Amino acid sequence: MAASEEASRPFAGLSDVSISEDIPVEGDISVPVGPSRRDDEFSTLDEPVKDTIMRDLRAVGNKFIHVLYPKRSSALLRDWDLWGPLLLCVTLALLLQGGAADHEDQGGPQFAEVFVIVWFGSIIITLNSKLLGGTISFFQSLCVLGYCIMPLTVAMVVCRIVLLVSSGVIIFAVRLVVVMASFGWSTFASTAFLADSQPPNRKALVVYPVFLFYFVIAWMVLTYSP
Repeated sequence: MAASEEASRPFAGLSDVSISEDIPVEGDISVPVGPSRRDDEFSTLDEPVKDTIMRDLRAVGNKFIHVLYPKRSSALLRDWDLWGPLLLCVTLALLLQGGAADHEDQGGPQFAEVFVIVWFGSIIITLNSKLLGGTISFFQSLCVLGYCIMPLTVAMVVCRIVLLVSSGVIIFAVRLVVVMASFGWSTFASTAFLADSQPPNRKALVVYPVFLFYFVIAWMVLTYSP
């Protein structure tokens, strides 16, 4: 009993010891402000399929509006997609079917020609832009060029309707005016979207391939004959 009392004497006064506020406490204590994972983040996996489809359709519609009223904007470059270009390419290729070339030995290659021209043209324009110091990517270029085909697609629809009436010099003049207006519209719209991604002193060198790209498509639309 005496031995246990002697053993507890060194710790007898510890209950009265207090730590002064002036003594610094060493060490790093970090308290997390919030959870490590943001549970409130928006995820498309959690939304209904209908909402996803409607959101994508609204985005495509907004890009069509940008093409109808072209101005300097990075909307097509920032939020690029390939739904609109795919729809326009398929529509234009289907409208070019049934021409005079389909009844000859060529086999009517217009359907494949549209896709080859769009993809190959996008590659050339992207490489040209990169070599001149631009910041555009291949898919951004494909998105802009594809959406800006819309005026030429509308011109193709008008030409098909006009050709149902008759074929003559006046009809050809009407088609020429419509195709040239659409060609200028497509070129102007695409250069307006690509303006911010190009060096200021080399924009003319970037516009030249775009001009040739839409000129080839406009020529296909103009020379179509049922």
